[in-house]
Amino acid sequence: MKQIALDIGLAPGPTLKNFFAGPNLAALQHLQLWVGNDKRSPVPTYVWGEGGSGKTHLLRAAQASLRDQGCPVGWMDATVAEPTAFNDAWRVVILDDVHLYTAVQQHAAFNWFVNATTPSDGQQRWVLAAGSVPPSDLGLREDLRTRLGWGHIFQLQVLSEPERRAVLRQQADDRGVFLSDEVMDFMLNRFSRDLSSLIQLLDQLDGYALQTQRAITIPLIKAMLEAM
Repeated sequence: MKQIALDIGLAPGPTLKNFFAGPNLAALQHLQLWVGNDKRSPVPTYVWGEGGSGKTHLLRAAQASLRDQGCPVGWMDATVAEPTAFNDAWRVVILDDVHLYTAVQQHAAFNWFVNATTPSDGQQRWVLAAGSVPPSDLGLREDLRTRLGWGHIFQLQVLSEPERRAVLRQQADDRGVFLSDEVMDFMLNRFSRDLSSLIQLLDQLDGYALQTQRAITIPLIKAMLEAM
């Protein structure tokens, strides 16, 4: 299929401000307080929930906020095949999708965790991690699994359909895009209801609408799919 050159540069990245909390307000407030305090508690935080509950959004948002403050961050997710060694310059370690880690990634994550929480320079670092299940159910090496479970733990819930609609509406407004109720119904009924997938679809529609100088309508969605 032909690939469409889409201009999605205007799409906002994950931030704590554009995270629609819904039933996940406690986790959001915890991260907001933590990233906003330069005297951060070294107690680790673990968030878990099924796909589409917002785990990666929160971790990426925390990473972006910390970097904006000039705080060096070490990041690892399941796509990092060969993790780097722990860097003493890091003030925070973030571990995403830990339930997918290979033996090599688990070894690196354990090393990062130990160096962060028992550092040779006496400066403890915060560890923020996320997975699809609670720590007790993780199929990881025991020493890593138990460490992920000894701090703050938050379960994230997938948003309801009205909440997903509200997020899409807000995301569209942030891009200066109008989504009619008809288009919203079409998106929710014909595509994956996973929120990250819906936002990615919105990104593509926004870029295609700009490229073709057309409003986002159902015919435009169909035309974009045919061109892909």
